[in-house]
Amino acid sequence: MPASRDTAATPSVAAGDAPVVASPSGSEGAAPVIRIEHLRKVFGDQEVLKDISLEVGEGSVTCILGPSGSGKSTMLRCINQLEQPTAGRIFYRDTELTAPGTNMMLMRRKIGIVFQHFNLFPHMTIMRNLTYVPTKILRQGREDAEKNAEALLERVGMAEKRDAYPSQLSGGQQQRVAIARALAVNPDVLLFDEPTSALDPEMVGEVLDVIRDLAHTGITMLIVTHEMGFARNVSDHVCFMDDGYVLENTTPERFFERPETERARRFLQKVM
Repeated sequence: MPASRDTAATPSVAAGDAPVVASPSGSEGAAPVIRIEHLRKVFGDQEVLKDISLEVGEGSVTCILGPSGSGKSTMLRCINQLEQPTAGRIFYRDTELTAPGTNMMLMRRKIGIVFQHFNLFPHMTIMRNLTYVPTKILRQGREDAEKNAEALLERVGMAEKRDAYPSQLSGGQQQRVAIARALAVNPDVLLFDEPTSALDPEMVGEVLDVIRDLAHTGITMLIVTHEMGFARNVSDHVCFMDDGYVLENTTPERFFERPETERARRFLQKVM
């Protein structure tokens, strides 16, 4: 569904590039699984997110694009409450994540995140990395947790590394394990914060292949990425950010072929 737009340009963005203030994404008619309302985030005297409103439909894949410093990763971290918003509200289904007293330990079982730098436990084997939270936090039986972990490692092509330690793996292998670990708690939503930016170029493809396979499973995904070809081919929606605003939220075909804003056109000219 096309994004609705402000009629007046905001002074901090180019004329004609008014920020999107209501921007549903995902399959048409699908109820939003994530809803963001007028999100702002300020670090000291720097306003990183200025007025973000976004809806993400059930089972959709949304790629979040934009130049460095536009607020993409901060928005993702606010969804999972790793950063506390300065203002605005964020919902997972009918639960307000930003409300005082929300059980974020429970919510993070529903909304997983894969980080740029893997964040595996270095002193644990790969198998233990995958079973630690299910057994220690979720009180799942070890046998069931290991059976699930083995299936996930097979899924990401890492079954033979179950007894290795993170330091024995390449960056691409570590990131594939990190994806499997995020899936081990059976999340409803998976957030990816630039999952390939810390990898050597030859390792990028193997991680993107895993994410591409996940896109066909029905899990809702939000992916901050600089991989334009991947975004074009895999996403249902593209969310383009600049200077703390969402400027476009549309289909990948429309964004890459007929961007609405001058800022998006300049961005694509540089990166494509």
